[in-house]
Amino acid sequence: MHEPHLDRRLFLKGTAVTGAALALGATAAPAASAAPGGFPDYTYVRTLLTPSQLAYNPTGEIIFPTVRGVYDRLPASGRLGRYYLYYAPHDAPGGICLAYGDSLEGPFTEYPHNPIVSNNWSPHYSVSHVSSPHVMWHAGRKEMWLYFHGENTTTRLARSTDGIHFTYDKVVLNTSMLPSGTTETSYARVFPHELPSRGAHYVMVFMVNNTTNHRDIGWGWSADGRTWTFSQEPLVRHGDVGAVNVGGPHLLHRNNSTYVVYNKDKESGGDLMITEVGNDFSLRRHLGVFYDSRASAPENGRAASPSFGTDHGVPYMIYEAGERLAGSIAMARG
Repeated sequence: MHEPHLDRRLFLKGTAVTGAALALGATAAPAASAAPGGFPDYTYVRTLLTPSQLAYNPTGEIIFPTVRGVYDRLPASGRLGRYYLYYAPHDAPGGICLAYGDSLEGPFTEYPHNPIVSNNWSPHYSVSHVSSPHVMWHAGRKEMWLYFHGENTTTRLARSTDGIHFTYDKVVLNTSMLPSGTTETSYARVFPHELPSRGAHYVMVFMVNNTTNHRDIGWGWSADGRTWTFSQEPLVRHGDVGAVNVGGPHLLHRNNSTYVVYNKDKESGGDLMITEVGNDFSLRRHLGVFYDSRASAPENGRAASPSFGTDHGVPYMIYEAGERLAGSIAMARG
């Protein structure tokens, strides 16, 4: 049931010589230039989703995209497209949403029955909002596992065989599992990753806040993706990279090492940063800017919460572009 180290469909891999990249199941051609760590140098192409163009638009904002290839995972008879793109408003009531398409270039079509998960799910919870959907394909179970927050103190898990209709599972993270004074544990992403010394097959990265109101990147490990142990120290501290806040983390793997990519707050530059943590998470090599946000629209000095995929050999990054709670979901090509 356990997936191999960093499932090749979910991570970018390669070598410094070829610059090859694998994500969502394809081999990419060499990039013209490279970001730190030898990753592709991504360039903004277009927006994919804009709140004003969506039928379900309770708050005028959307955040935290996750893209997953489903073309060889879900039965063709019930599949809406080759790719599923999950996203959500953040402010109340939020709501986990789905769009689908046949190319990472777009277009993506809004699922007509959004939200697929709401802020009220009796008898499991009733909260002000749910948001930050991250979906992981669990190869052993042949299920889509949805991690999402609501409230910001709590990260939850729901599971699905079709990527649309989910069954509630459990709370996987809340502030009580971190040191006293922790006020937020949210924006989590989960990845297959082997940590033999910890008996773990999955790693979680997430945003953690405390009473100082400076956000860091936290992390944890799990044997099954459901029951977790969490480090009591941050993986990346905001001050280590000259930021007021950091968040939106995503794991990547390349050249036999593991990295975390994450965003700074706009006031601290608004860029995506990269830190090498190593396969055993013992390193803290801060490598600088992974993606330099543009001053022009739609980024307006801020890129955040990246998700990665490859379509017909071309690497893509799907991410938030624009002011916090006032942006769009954009696409950059490597």
